Amino acid sequence: MRDPSELQGALSEGAHIRIERMPECPASFFRYLYVEVGRNYHWIDRLPWTDEDIVAHLSQPENSLWLMTAAGATAGYFELRRCEDGSVEIAYFGLLPEFIGRAMGKHLLTRAVEQAWAEGANRVWLHTCTLDDKAAMPNYLKRGFRPFKTETYSVELSE
Repeated sequence: MRDPSELQGALSEGAHIRIERMPECPASFFRYLYVEVGRNYHWIDRLPWTDEDIVAHLSQPENSLWLMTAAGATAGYFELRRCEDGSVEIAYFGLLPEFIGRAMGKHLLTRAVEQAWAEGANRVWLHTCTLDDKAAMPNYLKRGFRPFKTETYSVELSE
């Protein structure tokens, strides 16, 4: 997405949904979010991170973590990364399994994109893959993202 006007926002109704920055996220909670949101999508790259790795990552000024709650319950999160070229990457994004299918993903993505633009991005981008939820790509396209690059490669998944 190259301009804020490209965002086709979609917000869920009700004041029970909140999204707040977590500037002091405990390593254990960060790990919980990563594991639970990514469990069905084979998120594995951060599994070996130690508490020290997590604290170091979150203390970098270019990274920010945002928590979504619904009626006080943890529902999902997104992580933004400001890049040297002025762009902002939605580095991680997703819902806990019990909140999928409740129209919250479009709300969370809308807020993630809005926050990226608010941080002064000159472009907002993300990665996806065929291991993502079947609703991921349609949500990205409906919010105004356009494919930039396609790669094909295979990975072996351990069960």
